[in-house]
Amino acid sequence: MTEPVDIKDAGNNDGQERKTSPLRRLIWIVTALVVLSAVVLFLMSAEDTVDVKQATAPPPLQQVSVETRPMGEETVEISAFAEVMPRWSAQLRAAVSGRVQDVMESALVGERVETGTALIAIEDSRYVAELRAAELALKQARLELRRAQNANILAEKEHERNNVAPANDLALRLPQLEIAQSAVTSAEARVAAAMQQLDDATVEAPFSGFVTQRLVSPGQTVNIGDPLVKLVDDRKFELTVEVSGRDWSLLRKPLAGRTADILDQNGMNIAKATVRKAGGFLDETTRQYKVFLEVDEPGAGTVLSGDFVQVVLPGITLPSVLNIPASALTKEGDVWFLDEEDRLQRMKPSVLFRRGNRIVIEPDGSAESWRVAVTPLVSFLPGQQVRPVATGN
Repeated sequence: MTEPVDIKDAGNNDGQERKTSPLRRLIWIVTALVVLSAVVLFLMSAEDTVDVKQATAPPPLQQVSVETRPMGEETVEISAFAEVMPRWSAQLRAAVSGRVQDVMESALVGERVETGTALIAIEDSRYVAELRAAELALKQARLELRRAQNANILAEKEHERNNVAPANDLALRLPQLEIAQSAVTSAEARVAAAMQQLDDATVEAPFSGFVTQRLVSPGQTVNIGDPLVKLVDDRKFELTVEVSGRDWSLLRKPLAGRTADILDQNGMNIAKATVRKAGGFLDETTRQYKVFLEVDEPGAGTVLSGDFVQVVLPGITLPSVLNIPASALTKEGDVWFLDEEDRLQRMKPSVLFRRGNRIVIEPDGSAESWRVAVTPLVSFLPGQQVRPVATGN
């Protein structure tokens, strides 16, 4: 037989187990917190066992590249940029009206032409007829002049034969003679005008150069004043340079007639220019002096119209200045140098002019020789002790 179960005892055991389970969890949590606290305390109390030795030697001095430059004479060179402009640039227009009969190959864009080269031909039959009519009128006027001269001679002889003084000019036919002479002069002028019109029917290059624009085609009708082609000079060029009042004072006077160097964008000397005029007035906008130069017959391809070049004008000779690398000048306009104790010092000199990668300055001091920092750093401080390293001049 199955033994009876004591329901009351079973219920008491389950309740006891439920009471002991939270207690166990609490014990484990407290134990974990105690262990974690012990580990943290151990790490905080641990000390770095690495030996630290205090350095007794001073840190090495900063090296500074310097260039030793003496004070000396320098000839000023004033540089300025200018655009190369052709001396002659013309848009040739029609001097007569009519139909364009022919456009020569020389009138095409890009062609180089010499003085007197035919470019455009306008139909000229009307101007040929006007010339012939003017020539006929001239012949008739000359015939009338001969008749008037003959009448004057006959009148003078008649008065001489009769031994009678002429009453007035009419008796000698002088007014008729003067009118006939004026008629001949007028007819000759009409012939010259007709010949000029006939010549204008053929448009020719007034100077040598390049055709840069063509505005007409064969068969097109043009009137007086209509544009035909544009021609620019390729043998004589002009440049206009503007300089400030300070640079003007450094130029060699008189400037007119002196030679200036023309440099390309790479700094290469490509031509020589002659100063035509200089100064005399200031530009109304920039308030600077203007220098006008001209270039005659440059080498082929060296100077081109529209090019942007650098012009180097001759200046005076300064007796006591300093020639240093351009890299020695900071953005703030300062130059760093070393004194006798190898300490950094700073000055703000007056920059006179530039020559390539070097500049000529007027230093703030009277020393005979200067040790200039070639590449100044932002970290430089006045009075800082450094170790100079000489560079080649």
